[in-house]
Amino acid sequence: MATNSQNLSTAIKSRSEAEKSLDRGFIWLTRIFALAIAGTLLWIAVQVTIAAWPAIQQFGAGFLAKSTWNPVNDEYGVLAPVYGTIISSFIGLLLAIPIGVGTAVLLSEDFLPVKVRTVLVFLVELLAAIPSVVYGVWGIFVLVPILSNLGRWLNSSLGWLPIFSTSPTGPGMLPAGVILAIMTLPIITAISRDALISVPPSLRQASLGLGATRWETIFQVLIPSAFSGIVSAVMLALGRAMGETMAVTMLIGNSNNISPSLLAPANTISSLLANQFSEASGLQVAALMYAALVLFILTLIVNVLAEFIVIRVKRI
Repeated sequence: MATNSQNLSTAIKSRSEAEKSLDRGFIWLTRIFALAIAGTLLWIAVQVTIAAWPAIQQFGAGFLAKSTWNPVNDEYGVLAPVYGTIISSFIGLLLAIPIGVGTAVLLSEDFLPVKVRTVLVFLVELLAAIPSVVYGVWGIFVLVPILSNLGRWLNSSLGWLPIFSTSPTGPGMLPAGVILAIMTLPIITAISRDALISVPPSLRQASLGLGATRWETIFQVLIPSAFSGIVSAVMLALGRAMGETMAVTMLIGNSNNISPSLLAPANTISSLLANQFSEASGLQVAALMYAALVLFILTLIVNVLAEFIVIRVKRI
């Protein structure tokens, strides 16, 4: 009997050491992967900076303050594309956040039968699988005509407002913002739904038990509890919107001008790169890489800000 106990303890000890070794190996493997990701990010930043260095030396910080883009005279500035990138992304999020979070609430609560919810979840996630060029073609033939009619009405009725001060000519800032809203909708919906589902059921039951209505529970308990996940979804969608290329290039009009009107053509950094890189040479290539570096920094700031907000929310 004593021998069997000794053999059992020896086997447990041996198995425990093997598991510890496996755990240590897994930890080091994940560290290597994490460092590899950080190294890849740094390598991309260094390579883009090296390629952009002639333009950085030539234009300096003034590159960010000028809107001129003239390959003939080698005069370049990225203010208009930066403006278009920020405004189009803002329009997309302004439309996508309420719809996405509302859809997430609908799909995470018992408002609909399980079978209907399953189908809707699949359809929402299917939006993320559609290629961006398909969104662009659909936008040209379906979205632009609809928004052109709406834009003419807004211009005739509210043309005294700067945001509707120009007559629509087809592609412009508004169609680009709407297509970005559609493209970021599945990201916001899916991640927000996962965050809402992850809220402990005890919180919902406690709120209802204290006499709160269903909507009070949703808005005062569930959404605040899942707020960090919702913020992460929004920031991830913002990063996607700022970097979107094909659909926006096809719908924004690619005009390197700054206009307060949402109905006027505009430009983004991604569209600028897509339109001009294939024919660029000399200093223009360096200027385009400088623009890419600006976009890289903008998206990095967005991700750092998102992480900061999530950490602050978790501490509250």
